[in-house]
Amino acid sequence: MILQFVLFTIGAYLLGSVPAAYLIVKWTRGVDIRKVGTGKVGASNVLSAGPKWAVIPVAIFDVGKGALSVWIAKLLGLNEWQQIIVGFGAIIGHNWPIYLGFKAGGRGVFASLGVIFMLSWKVGLFALIFPYLFAPIHQVALGVFLAYLALPVAGWFFGGPYPDGAKLPATVGLIAILVMGLSRRLIARRNEISKKSPWHEVIVNRLLFDRDISNRKAWINNGSGANTK
Repeated sequence: MILQFVLFTIGAYLLGSVPAAYLIVKWTRGVDIRKVGTGKVGASNVLSAGPKWAVIPVAIFDVGKGALSVWIAKLLGLNEWQQIIVGFGAIIGHNWPIYLGFKAGGRGVFASLGVIFMLSWKVGLFALIFPYLFAPIHQVALGVFLAYLALPVAGWFFGGPYPDGAKLPATVGLIAILVMGLSRRLIARRNEISKKSPWHEVIVNRLLFDRDISNRKAWINNGSGANTK
């Protein structure tokens, strides 16, 4: 069982590494998504780099990577802690994909969402809807930040699909997703446009808005793709 767990975790990482956003933009536009818009290899940057219709299949694929990994782990009889680790492997694969040299992945928001749905569909529904309440003011990244912070509390109250309604595995998994999500924002390489900005401003902007500066248009229009390399 341990060998099966290890092998499947590796498999989840490889599945998570499949860069759907990169592939679909390359196939439809002949463009490297890492060099346009925000530079992120995820559904959000498809709006800048590729056909807008492609956002939906990319988002579905990314959510599916996380959800499928946990679902199959459950079918294989892995326990709840192992299921969470397998799901985390898919998120790590999305963030640091082997197929793109480990250094040009996305932020793992949709891959994380797939894992969250498998831990608790109620928390998953919250994590899906809440960030888009900020869409009218173009601050979905801020909504994602706030949703991340709320995950452990929501997980404890709603629990997870485990025997006897166990809450601890789901809550620990959601805390791990919170740490991963915010860490991924913080460790990106600093962009040229922000090199003169104080570090404390960069950190605040990264946590709240997932960019180095507060001006969203300036960030997207000034080659911010280097930020994720």
